[in-house]
Amino acid sequence: MNSVLLDILFRWGHVLFGITWIGLLYYFNFVQGEYFKEANKDALPDVKAKLATRALWWFRWAAMFTFITGVVLLGVLGKSSSGFIVVGATLGTFMMLNVWLIIWPHQKVVLGLKEGDVPTSAGKAGLASRTNTLFSAPMLMGMLASKHGAAFSAGMLPVTGGYSTGLYAALGLMIVIQLNGMFGKMGPMASVKGVIHLSLALTAAMVALIVYL
Repeated sequence: MNSVLLDILFRWGHVLFGITWIGLLYYFNFVQGEYFKEANKDALPDVKAKLATRALWWFRWAAMFTFITGVVLLGVLGKSSSGFIVVGATLGTFMMLNVWLIIWPHQKVVLGLKEGDVPTSAGKAGLASRTNTLFSAPMLMGMLASKHGAAFSAGMLPVTGGYSTGLYAALGLMIVIQLNGMFGKMGPMASVKGVIHLSLALTAAMVALIVYL
């Protein structure tokens, strides 16, 4: 098959799966989670059994196929390896691993699909989910800026390579936040407004590090 057609198909799939994944991420964090705090206790078992489990199925597989199509675009089709795409791809990888290695295993305990300490699992799944929400805006910026860098001032954006000190600083910051998402605390991410504001601030910080440092 023509490489241009393959590129288009995998880009389309990557975006389609990504929309599904991040849309459900926002649904869990901004809608379902807030509902669970206020819902009648009699309603929760039915919601968990029939709604949450179905939504989590779509959520985790959308994450997996977003990751797979991204790997194909980067590795097989040889897309740009600029600083911004490294940021986007690294954040996306952390997010996919959080889904499969932290959120889903602990959600199975919360939903009664597996035995375990429910409060502990709820806390770990919630922290990883909030961390993914925090990562989502800078991840998207990395993906878009790698392709449409002309939107920034000419000559400021490393579109074709030339990794900078700022990129390594951005990667270090990502790792620190990811470690907090695994072993730390919720902090300001506990509220919907808090995680949205932090995500936008992290986006600005990532851009500033790559462009100016």
